[in-house]
Amino acid sequence: MTLPLVIVNPTSAGGGTAEAWSQIASDLRSQFGAFQNVFTESHGHAMTLANEAARKGVKLIIACGGDGTVSEVANGILSSGKDVELGIVPSGTGGDFRRTLEIPAQSRAAARVLRTGQTRRIDVGRVSYLDHNGAEAMRYFLGVASCGMSTRVIERVKAGAPDWLPVNTPKRLGGRISFGVSMLQTALRNKGTRLVVQLDDEHERNLIVSNLCIANARFFGGGMKIAPEAKLTDGQFDVVGIGDLSALKIFTSAPRVYLGAHLSMPEVSHALARKVVVRPPDRDSEVHLEVDGELPGRLPATFQIIPDALRVRSAV
Repeated sequence: MTLPLVIVNPTSAGGGTAEAWSQIASDLRSQFGAFQNVFTESHGHAMTLANEAARKGVKLIIACGGDGTVSEVANGILSSGKDVELGIVPSGTGGDFRRTLEIPAQSRAAARVLRTGQTRRIDVGRVSYLDHNGAEAMRYFLGVASCGMSTRVIERVKAGAPDWLPVNTPKRLGGRISFGVSMLQTALRNKGTRLVVQLDDEHERNLIVSNLCIANARFFGGGMKIAPEAKLTDGQFDVVGIGDLSALKIFTSAPRVYLGAHLSMPEVSHALARKVVVRPPDRDSEVHLEVDGELPGRLPATFQIIPDALRVRSAV
């Protein structure tokens, strides 16, 4: 019988996963049992490794890293066409998808969920878009895809932590601080994003938003409960639009977004849809796209829900 495979991203958590791997491996062995593991070497490598493992008959593939690693492993499984289960051992600064599955952040507790948790089928999103070279591309996503302010925040985060952070700042804390500072900087310079949006077979609508989110899961952006009513098994996206807010309004509304109490705000729209088409209002506008915390390309994009597409091991 083929052992479960753990795909480890050593650069996740700002390199903290490499430093913590011996302890994570010990927790996995003691709480879960025997496994094999492999380390990723570059961006996209986890997808390739997961695809190859699925085709070779591995029945449980475990992602050890942040949301980007989990998303890559899921894409590898889904693109293989094999019915392989996804497991998660969180080791990143965001952890948005594991929050929806109620998987603990600590490796020991997460390993226990791998042993005693439930296997469930969940929906996944599929998005077609233009990559950075203007070519048509497609990928799957587990959590949230978005455009607007979120893409500029992620661009700042990926550019690196603020120079004023002390050199001995813990890597996990440094990531959170960097994300918070990037949000503040982006909000101060934020301009509304013009979009044309179509939900299912409805008429197109012209919108000006701070952010538009197409959510399969509830959390994004390092713990924001952007889609508090989203369900992984309802066969629909939760489409959340946040209107063109001022910087002050963004600052004062942030606690409500983190708590998931923002849907009642007059500037926020919420709808359910199985298919969402989003494009710029004209060909000269370039609007970037965020998918599971990555920036793969730009609009126009078509989002479709795929019901019951993936088996995952979860705490609930």
